[in-house]
Amino acid sequence: MNNSALASTVRSPLIPALRPAHVETIEKAGGSIRPLDPIGAEVHGVDLSSEPQSEVVEALEREMAGRGFLVFRSDQTLSPDDFLQASSWWGGRALHSTHGVHPATPGGNPHIFRLSNDPRHGIPGVGPQWHNDGSFNADTFSHAGYHIVRPAEKGGGTYFAHQGAAYDALPDHRREFWGRLSSVNSASGVVHPAVHQHPLSGRKSLWLHLGMTGAVIEKLPDRDGFRLLGPRELTDLCREYNDVLNAGLEQGYAIAYEYRENDCIFIDNLAVAHRASPKAHRPVEEQGLRIMHRSTVRGVADFEPHFGLPLYVDIRGASPFGEGVWQAGGIGFRWDEDIRMQN
Repeated sequence: MNNSALASTVRSPLIPALRPAHVETIEKAGGSIRPLDPIGAEVHGVDLSSEPQSEVVEALEREMAGRGFLVFRSDQTLSPDDFLQASSWWGGRALHSTHGVHPATPGGNPHIFRLSNDPRHGIPGVGPQWHNDGSFNADTFSHAGYHIVRPAEKGGGTYFAHQGAAYDALPDHRREFWGRLSSVNSASGVVHPAVHQHPLSGRKSLWLHLGMTGAVIEKLPDRDGFRLLGPRELTDLCREYNDVLNAGLEQGYAIAYEYRENDCIFIDNLAVAHRASPKAHRPVEEQGLRIMHRSTVRGVADFEPHFGLPLYVDIRGASPFGEGVWQAGGIGFRWDEDIRMQN
């Protein structure tokens, strides 16, 4: 699906405006919030080193659910401990960390995933394709945090795409088809719906990991039963997902966000997909040094598939759904031979 085909199908408005009641709650506490264009919102005057009152946290979390992510701006350097404590304000209200720990990580803290375009300073090359963090978990991560320790001088940010708006951008017949699909994670065998209803916004949203999918199961439209998508079908599906999220950059539901020093971003991991900008992985000699700390937050509930499918299948065993793509381990199904796929 190309961008011009999407242009005639996009619903408007794509991204909800800030709710006045939430704005008022945040302002009464001494902060401010304003929308970014076209998605996300920018927050000032909220001290991340001290948790605000519960009604402020709720207002911020609901705006994050609606607009996808929040950027907290400050001239002050945020400590690693304060960053992790603020990460725990959202969703499951506790950190859930599954990553490796780079030697340069402050204090060797296991909850900090340190990323860089220089392997001496952090783990390089992570997340070049659209994905949601923690797709290998039954509950996934509810939220993720990104603290920009050092932005590269010549850019290298993150692309964010609103998955509710991406669902709306599909033609009617494609939304019906996607609604019958479930993805199988290539690493864990966990099964997630390809379309889900966001727990806070209530908005139907797409979901697919373009670097860790081992199979996609289709509920048959006209009778009981399931089947697997074959190689050509799964390639087309992944390309369609990639196209519809990329189209958001022109159609108003995705953003190529460039970081400023001390930016702290929290994303609703059920509302937006993300991928690293290609510039983020370029050598230090070309872009300058980039260092980011990432946190991940425990999910609120299992992200369960529809149609009575099990939460887990044995992706390393024989397929119970007949012939089709059934691929375990690593990056899963390679839908494009010419791109990087690294989790």
